[in-house]
Amino acid sequence: MLKIKSLLTEAAIISSCAIILSGCATVFGGPRTSYQVTKPLDGQPQRQVRVGALIADIILFLPGTIVDFATGAIYKPAPVQVPLASPPVEMR
Repeated sequence: MLKIKSLLTEAAIISSCAIILSGCATVFGGPRTSYQVTKPLDGQPQRQVRVGALIADIILFLPGTIVDFATGAIYKPAPVQVPLASPPVEMR
């Protein structure tokens, strides 16, 4: 009985550490894209930060912010490029 209690305690501690050490954007941000992970080159626009995830990281657990920036999950995905519609053609 003591061995089972010890195993459950260890599992609870490991699970708690895994949850605490993960940032909000890493857990709830969805899959990361290459746009989020790749650092922009000189002259390219900077990536935008997910403000809600950043605030949640700071309030809940500050080291989660480090995790999110290190993994790139804190950055918003690439903006969607919408093709421009062709101008209307006059029918005669």
